[in-house]
Amino acid sequence: MTGNQIQGLIGMTATLAILVLLVLPSVLGILRDRRIDRQIRKAQEARETRGEKEAQKSSSRSTVPSTATWYADGRRSKKLVSS
Repeated sequence: MTGNQIQGLIGMTATLAILVLLVLPSVLGILRDRRIDRQIRKAQEARETRGEKEAQKSSSRSTVPSTATWYADGRRSKKLVSS
């Protein structure tokens, strides 16, 4: 092999390595999402076979508006006065 061929081989190898490093996180994320989807599907099927398909109960705790909601309501209630 000549020097130019070796440089070309090194360049292609480096390019392929960079491509793998860029694509690897996406592939790992897709695989993780598929695993989680399988676990959710399995849990739903198990729940259906046990007959626990009840309506979801709401929390017994009273809901209190957040500070941001309180602030926004106060600002909305003020009337603009044009001079």
